[in-house]
Formats: sequence, structure tokens, C-alpha cells
Amino acid sequence: MTPTTPARRALVAALAAAALAVPVAATPATAATPSAAAHHAGYGEQARLAYQKYVAARVLKGVFEQGDTDVVDRYVRPDCIQHNPLAPDGAETLKNLGKAVHQQFPDAEYDIRRVISEGDLVLVHSNVVMTPDTRGQAVFDIFRFQGGKIAEHWDVGQSVPEGSANGNDMFSTESWPRTERPGAPWLTAYNEKLVTKAFDQLLVRKDLTAVDRYWGSEYHQHNPNIADGVAGVKAGLGGYFEAFPQLKVTPKRVIAEGDLVAVHSHYVNVPGERGQAVVDLFRVRGGKIVEHWDVLQDVPATSANDNGMF
Repeated sequence: MTPTTPARRALVAALAAAALAVPVAATPATAATPSAAAHHAGYGEQARLAYQKYVAARVLKGVFEQGDTDVVDRYVRPDCIQHNPLAPDGAETLKNLGKAVHQQFPDAEYDIRRVISEGDLVLVHSNVVMTPDTRGQAVFDIFRFQGGKIAEHWDVGQSVPEGSANGNDMFSTESWPRTERPGAPWLTAYNEKLVTKAFDQLLVRKDLTAVDRYWGSEYHQHNPNIADGVAGVKAGLGGYFEAFPQLKVTPKRVIAEGDLVAVHSHYVNVPGERGQAVVDLFRVRGGKIVEHWDVLQDVPATSANDNGMF
């Protein structure tokens, strides 16, 4: 598992000192752009979910690429609860950070790759590049909505390495069809149940035979430290379980849409350690898990808020 790098900690700490920092996220070309009127007129569950995805992407792109604080006033509750350990609560934190980032990194790009929404939650998967021609960070942002505005935020981020053990980058889609859009809504409940069960058996109970039951024969891996394919996940996790026999994985929330299912969890390798915040994102096709992305971040000893990372 890949801990947060000193370079990432230094960057975020500098931004925090400059502006009471909050993490950055991005906007994918795949995000829908319904109007606020559609949301408030109650045009159905899908319209509401599309609206939430639009708002999450709009805020991330507006704040961190343009330094636009008006989007915060429009879409973020003043009492927004923050779980990024470097950020105090409140919308003013986000506005101050946006200003600081735009001044220090005028070419920053929050390249959103995937956005999914379920219930009052939105998950955004992004490649955040502060300086052009650098690899940047892989980031998952999770937002909780209340009354059409962002009311709470969690995130997990890690630096993107130069290479990977599987030949895939941390963001591409390799399984067919090669689209970043979530599948049909009617698939959501089935796929969420399947991934929840598979995750529990494989990572919570540490049962490697779950791979035989739930993983597809053509499986694509985006964790840079694990080889591609079913054999890769068995070898990688098998070694991980052997190295940390007391590993405890505690799922905190699950967000699903179509063929994409994300699990936000607390991984503790050894009892007494603070552990890591992890988001695992799975793609399901034909009743099997065929692709996986993840991001891991160490849980720090101190936090600028009293909410914890989960």
C-alpha cells in the first residue's frame, strides 16, 4: 500500500498555511449540467443526482482552476463540515484556499475523470495537476448534499508515481466499453450489493477465494503497486495479508451508480496505528468485477478540524 508522500504533505501544508486549506478536485467532461430549476422542480431522482454531480464538478473546477469564490457562495453551505485534516470547517476555508491556489498555481488543472452519485452523496475521481507537465495527484472527493448545497466533504489523495506494476495509469478505463460514464441506473442496486459482498469477503474477512467468485477473468488493475489481472490481485493481496495478519478494514460508506461502485474505508495494518483512509472504486460488467482504481492516504496525528477523516 502506498502512503502519502512527503512532497504531497509539504504542498498541502503550504497551501493550508497560506489559506486554511481544503483539498482540490476536478470536473469531468462527463458531468451533466442540469439547471438548478430542474433540481428544485423535482424532475425525478435522476435529475437530482445529475444536478448534484454538476454542482460538485462546478465547485471544484471553479474554485481550483479559476479562483471563483462565487460558486462557493452559491453551492456550498456556510457551515460545511470538513474532513480534510488540513482544513477547518466552513465555506470560507474553501474560498480562501481557492484564492491562494489560483494565485500560486494559475495553471492548475483539476482533471475530473469520473463522477457518480447516489442518495445525497457524490464521488469525484480526479487527476489534480498543480504545475503543467507534472504527474500530479490522484484524488477522490466525496460530497454530501443537503437542500441542494454541499454540506460535508471527505477526500483522499496520493501522488501519482512515475510507473506502475501493471502498465496502466491511475485514471484510464481499460475494460470494455472504454467509457468513464457510469452504466445504466437500473444496474446500480445489483452491482452495489455484489461489490459490498465481494469487498467484505476479500478485504474485511481476507478470503482470497472471493476473487474466484466475484472477479472477471479479464481484470484491469490501476493500483500502481499491484500487477494486472486476477493473478496480480491474488498475489498482491495475498502478500499484503501475510505481511499484516492483523489488518482491519472498516468500510465507512458505499457510493454506487450504474456499473461503478466506490467503497470509502479505514485500513489499519497493525493495531494501535492510525492507519490509512482509502477509496476503492470498482467497475462491474456482466456480474463480475472487471476493473479497480484506488487512492490511499495516511491518517495524520493531528487535524485542523474535530471531525476525523471518516
